[in-house]
Amino acid sequence: MDEVKQLVTDIKNKNLKPIYFLMGEEPYYIDKISDFIENTVLAEEERGFNQMVLYGRDVTVEDIVSNAKRYPMMAEYQVVIVKEAQDLSRTIEKLAPYTENPQPTTVLVVNYKYKKIDKRKALYKTLKKTGVIYESKKLYENQVADWIRRVLSPKNYSISPKAAQMLVEFLGTDLSKINNELEKLQIILPKGTQISPEHIEENIGISKDYNNFELRKAIGERNTIKAYQIINYFAENPKDNPMVVTVSLLFNFFSQLLHFHGLSDKSPRNVASALKINPYFVNEYIAAARHYPMRKVSMVVSTLRDFDVKSKGVGANAVSQGDLLKELLVRILSN
Repeated sequence: MDEVKQLVTDIKNKNLKPIYFLMGEEPYYIDKISDFIENTVLAEEERGFNQMVLYGRDVTVEDIVSNAKRYPMMAEYQVVIVKEAQDLSRTIEKLAPYTENPQPTTVLVVNYKYKKIDKRKALYKTLKKTGVIYESKKLYENQVADWIRRVLSPKNYSISPKAAQMLVEFLGTDLSKINNELEKLQIILPKGTQISPEHIEENIGISKDYNNFELRKAIGERNTIKAYQIINYFAENPKDNPMVVTVSLLFNFFSQLLHFHGLSDKSPRNVASALKINPYFVNEYIAAARHYPMRKVSMVVSTLRDFDVKSKGVGANAVSQGDLLKELLVRILSN
């Protein structure tokens, strides 16, 4: 995120590079940087003659180079943006000769999503010398809640740990989807608001009481009644609560619990650091460890592996996901 801020600052200050090669698994920042260049470098009246958007599936590398070598008309720069450039992955190395000596009056932006170019080859090496390479890496699940807080903070919003966790568990690590929901909330809620689980439930439709976060907590506390209430809700709403997601999240929880048991230093600060969790949730792990000794945790992890396979239809074709979840819960909560 700091690297993105620096890039944006440089572009605002007209400290421009002739090539921006934006690549990597996470498309959110690739789109953000590309859109910022598209909307900022040229004045609106300059864009008609000097700004071009190409698509990788429709052009060749030679077409891109031909357009990049043009001179701007009545403007200091021309901007050439190549979207979906990953469609040119087989021939992208042909761009290397241009990157050795790029047109100084052209700003070429290459959006190379979900992939990376080979760092051992000529294109990468020349880009490092003459342009900017930005690699957008996928965030791990335990990093997304912090990303949400950092996105909201400059806009004068905050979010409770539980609300952030609800978004992550419902939307996964797709930053674009999460940002879309955050933008909806910012339209509805006044500045200075702390986004709560109630806000998430009312405006996004994620239940604050019947979700994977609450299921994990109920299982950790061995709150059998609450756990079965949530499982029954999941069974009645399978499209909104796919079993494969529930099993994956429980597997991560019990794997972390196994790690917790192996820690010699179980102070809250060390637990948060070692398990890569928000300190707000440390007490849940401490409580769960009392209910699930290491041997039991190992058995649960093994059971979750079995049910992960079943959730994908292997060996359980005739069994509904609701019934599988109920069976899983019995197995986890049994002594």
